[in-house]
Amino acid sequence: MSIEYRGETFSGYNKPKASKKGGKSHVVLIKDEGKDRMIRFGQEGATGSPKGTARNDAFRARHAKNIARGKTSAAWWSDKVKWS
Repeated sequence: MSIEYRGETFSGYNKPKASKKGGKSHVVLIKDEGKDRMIRFGQEGATGSPKGTARNDAFRARHAKNIARGKTSAAWWSDKVKWS
């Protein structure tokens, strides 16, 4: 089952993939209140750090408010995909 949305093809909802456009490293399609929503996230070329490192802790502290918003936030997806 693949889903077409705004010129992008997704393998399903809540399944992040590498982005080829938009200036971000990843993109994910979610369902938000019954509507499809595409979220681009992650700095191109940047890599995350393992949990427990100072760099990882700084990212989480800097984006804590947005991570707390849940799946509708790019910071939440970045934390899950690049920083875990």
